[in-house]
Amino acid sequence: MAFLHLAVLGDPVAHSLSPVIHAAALEFAGLEGAYSRRQVDRRGMRRAADDLRAGRLTGANVTMPHKALAAGLADRRSGAVVRSGGANTLWMENGRLHADSTDPDGVRFAWQHAQLPGDAPALLLGAGAAAAAALLALSDRDVRVAARRPQAAHQLVARVGVEAAVAPWGQPVPGAVLVNATPLGMRGEALPAGVLEEAGGLLELAYGRGQTPAEAVLAARGLPVASGELMLVGQGAASFAIWTGVEVPPTVMLEALAAHRDQPTPPA
Repeated sequence: MAFLHLAVLGDPVAHSLSPVIHAAALEFAGLEGAYSRRQVDRRGMRRAADDLRAGRLTGANVTMPHKALAAGLADRRSGAVVRSGGANTLWMENGRLHADSTDPDGVRFAWQHAQLPGDAPALLLGAGAAAAAALLALSDRDVRVAARRPQAAHQLVARVGVEAAVAPWGQPVPGAVLVNATPLGMRGEALPAGVLEEAGGLLELAYGRGQTPAEAVLAARGLPVASGELMLVGQGAASFAIWTGVEVPPTVMLEALAAHRDQPTPPA
């Protein structure tokens, strides 16, 4: 296999840990390649699509705020992309630019790895592309969707095409696993207090530096918590398999993240 040129596209991307997990995956698979961060605006996304078509990029992950644009730039879109409205994985195949969303794979992996209760309802916070992917992944569960704008929550449920109820923002669902598909927590923001008090677990879709406030609260109560890094690994492993045909055990990526966290912080 030729040298693999892989990248994550978004704005911002400086915080992204995708290069850490994919470097470990490349080493495990015995493949030559590099995975970089590209901070791009809309024009930069179009240039990246051109790089994929020309073979200058082998594959790309897409993060906020460009998942919808990534879907629109592709020639072929998976069912998950059509239903969620966003793509996080791009690659060329048979002369066509393909788009898929492996975010549902990430949600399912994180839920299972963290041993979140299998029969618990889910309270999904948010109405964007990440929430749509989570709704797809949890379509066989009792899901309530809450967004600051109730209309956005109703539109999300209709677009994804699953059975789910819409709940008022901030209203708790006793015993439900919170699925946080909003940016709240990445910079230390708190989730609505009421939903935390009644929660039976937590799945964070995003990650920052260290625990989010919600993670800290529920972990202190001894409740199961799935961090955003688990979501990252689950979707990353699925993307890597699409690009290379190699299935890398998620434990390889988790160990790479742990080693990365243990590295000393360089002086300012």
